[in-house]
Amino acid sequence: MTDFEDLLSPDGIVYGMAVVTKADLMRTLAAKAGLLSGVDADIIVDRLNEREALGTTGFGGGIAIPHGRLPDIDRAFGVFMRLAESIDYQSVDDMPVDCVFALFSPVDDGASHLRALARISRQFRDRAFVAKLRGARSPDALFALLAHREEADAA
Repeated sequence: MTDFEDLLSPDGIVYGMAVVTKADLMRTLAAKAGLLSGVDADIIVDRLNEREALGTTGFGGGIAIPHGRLPDIDRAFGVFMRLAESIDYQSVDDMPVDCVFALFSPVDDGASHLRALARISRQFRDRAFVAKLRGARSPDALFALLAHREEADAA
């Protein structure tokens, strides 16, 4: 199991959020990322939408990994959302999305950004891991699973 504690903080976990559209999701992710980073949420939405215009970041199985590079940050960080209800995301498998791991990296951090994306996508291909995330009943349980902490067994 991969440990995402280097990318996530407990404040970066959103549990049971109700969003209706992909655009709502992007705005919600941007607002949370803005609080965590100090970067204006409008800039973050623009970066997410620019990347999404290249092709969907919904890679299947109800999972999306939107990502972007941001100015004025010095390290990569993430936001994980477990949605209250699945939404249409135009994923590669046309399935709705309910688990979203958004990755944000510094503008000049190309290689590390790609390594982090690969690490995230590998872990989220593990169906048993994703089932545990879907079974978690609190932000703390989600963070424990994502940070690979011992208390994840209690989730």
